[in-house]
Amino acid sequence: MSVKKLPNRDGYGNGLLALGASNPDVVVLDADLAKSTRTDWFAAKFPERFFDIGIAEQDMVGTAAGLSLGGKIPFATTYSVFLAGRAWDQIRTTVCYSELNVKIAGMHGGISVGPDGATHQALEDVALMRVLPNMTVIVPCDAVEGKKATIAAAKHYGPCYLRFAREATPVFTSEEDIFAIGKANILREGTDVSIIGCGPILYEALLAHDELKEMGISAKVINMHTVKPLDTTALLHAAQSTGVIVTVEEHQIAGGLGGAVAEFLVQNCPVPIEMVGIRDTFGESGPPEELAVRYNLTAKDIVCAVVKGLARKMK
Repeated sequence: MSVKKLPNRDGYGNGLLALGASNPDVVVLDADLAKSTRTDWFAAKFPERFFDIGIAEQDMVGTAAGLSLGGKIPFATTYSVFLAGRAWDQIRTTVCYSELNVKIAGMHGGISVGPDGATHQALEDVALMRVLPNMTVIVPCDAVEGKKATIAAAKHYGPCYLRFAREATPVFTSEEDIFAIGKANILREGTDVSIIGCGPILYEALLAHDELKEMGISAKVINMHTVKPLDTTALLHAAQSTGVIVTVEEHQIAGGLGGAVAEFLVQNCPVPIEMVGIRDTFGESGPPEELAVRYNLTAKDIVCAVVKGLARKMK
C-alpha cells in the first residue's frame, strides 16, 4: 500500500496560515529563504505581517525579540544550521535569558537534506537549543503533526524551537491524534522493548516494529515529539514496563533525544539503552535514502539496536 508523502515543513506553512487567520498578533520573519521554508505562503496572504530580513539571521532574531516585546508572536524562520548555529548568541542572550515569546523555526534538519551536504545538514541543532534555559524544543514527525506543533507553539508562552526536515516523508499521524507540548504519543503498544523517537525517522521505527513482530518481539513505539520538556511520565513507564529503550533520531546522539532520555533514566530507572542516530561525524552530499543507509538510520538498523538491547537485558 502506498504511503502519502509530504515535507513536514508543509505543516509549518499550513500552521502559519491557520494562525494568520485566527490571531492578528502572529507575525513571520524569514532570512531570504521564504519559498524553501514555506513562509511565502503566509507572506502571500498576510503581507503586512511578513518581514524578510535578508541573509542576516542574528538581526532576524533580534528583530523578533523586539516584536515580542511589542506584544506580537513572532516566528523567526530559516535553515536550522543558520539559526541554531549562527544566531545562537542572540537566541541565548536576547530571547531565552529574557524569556521572550519568540518562536524559532529551523528548516532542513537532519542528514536527509541530501545534496546540500554537511554545511546545510543540521545535526547539532537540537542539542544547541535543548541546553538553553527556558527553551522548549519540538521535532514534528510529519506534515500533519508539523501543523499542530506550529499552532501549539503560538499558544505556548515563551521561547520555542521547532525543527523541520526538507524531504517529502511519509504522513503517518492523523488529524484526530491529540498533540500537546510535553506529552508523548504512543504509536504502537509493546511489552519487550520501547523505541522512542522524534521527527520523520519515526516512520522507520514503525517499519522496524512490524519486522520485530515477525521475529516474535513486541515493541512499543513512542513519538517523543517534544524533546524538551520530555514526557518523563511516559518515559519512566516505558522503562519500567519493557526494561529496554532504543532511541531513534536524525541528529547527533550527543546532546539530542538519546542524550536527554539517558540523562533522565540514569537517575531514575537505569535500563539498557541503545541509540540510533548520527555518531560524532559530519554528513555528506547524496540522495537522502542512500545517506540513511550510510549513517545507519534505517529500520534494519533499529532492529539491530533492539536485538542488541534485548541481549543486554537478559544478562
